[in-house]
Amino acid sequence: MKAVVHTRYGPPEVLELDEIELPVAKDDEVLVRVYAATVNRTDCANHRAKPFFMRLVIGLFKPKKKVPGTEFSGVIEAVGKRVSSLKPGEKVFGFDDEGSGSQAQYLTIREDKVVTMPDGISFEQAAASSEGMHYAYNFINKVNIERGQYALVNGATGAIGSAAVQLLKYYEVDVTAVCATKNIELVKSLGANRVIDYTKEDFTEDDQTYSYVFDTVGKSSFFKCRKLLKPGGVYISSDLGYMSQNLFLPFITPIIKPLFGNRKTMFPVPVDIKGSLLLVKKLIEQGRFKAVIDRSFTLEEIVDAYRYVETGEKTGNVVIAVSKEG
Repeated sequence: MKAVVHTRYGPPEVLELDEIELPVAKDDEVLVRVYAATVNRTDCANHRAKPFFMRLVIGLFKPKKKVPGTEFSGVIEAVGKRVSSLKPGEKVFGFDDEGSGSQAQYLTIREDKVVTMPDGISFEQAAASSEGMHYAYNFINKVNIERGQYALVNGATGAIGSAAVQLLKYYEVDVTAVCATKNIELVKSLGANRVIDYTKEDFTEDDQTYSYVFDTVGKSSFFKCRKLLKPGGVYISSDLGYMSQNLFLPFITPIIKPLFGNRKTMFPVPVDIKGSLLLVKKLIEQGRFKAVIDRSFTLEEIVDAYRYVETGEKTGNVVIAVSKEG
């Protein structure tokens, strides 16, 4: 089969398209013919192994998994003997933040990281619906979100940010979205009640205060955003921050509450992929979620796709068209 491979860490140029052996599903896995995949921030971090401590999981000196890619959609070709919830011929989508090998014509993945696709959506839409929603959901389920609260989403047009806006609207939260001028109408269509154009004003100088500030692009900090928070408010970032401060501040801010006006930060360790997939499937079926897709590339254009994602200028998701239906 055709597959993107990388045998060392580095820039997009280390990625190559090659012919490799078809994988074989283990007892608790399914074999999927991949129709669409994506390139996202997780993929870019994995192929560069940054931050460095990621190598403890993905491979100390070189990638443990030769084929990159995390999220996908496709059709099940075969199932392992212990798989009970899925069967050959079903359309599915899934995600594995440690790497699913989705940038290839076929992959194998555990049953608990894949679900059947909702009816009426394309493979491209399905492939782009898991990573952003998974991380957005793990932002929101860290806090006691309540109807009528106010939240600010920085980076509202990224994969995570666009999912967060839609998910917060599902929970009936009043959302202020931060984006560039060109995307104002987009974030309004996703459900934002108010928009701040970061090309014209500094959102950290906003007069409004919020129960939650979700920095879905990791380009701000708790210290810059704390005055935006109501007493008891929470700041959460998708990035480790300067000197990995977002790993340590969740332990420090609760101890010195008076110094920060009882405002604190949390770090969203992502768990329960199956739960995220089932939630996004339900929201798609209810017409309450739609993945934002920027552009599509082929497997042969994989280096260009990674280069584009690494510019930080994408809107929503970048899709890889792997196979044609039919």
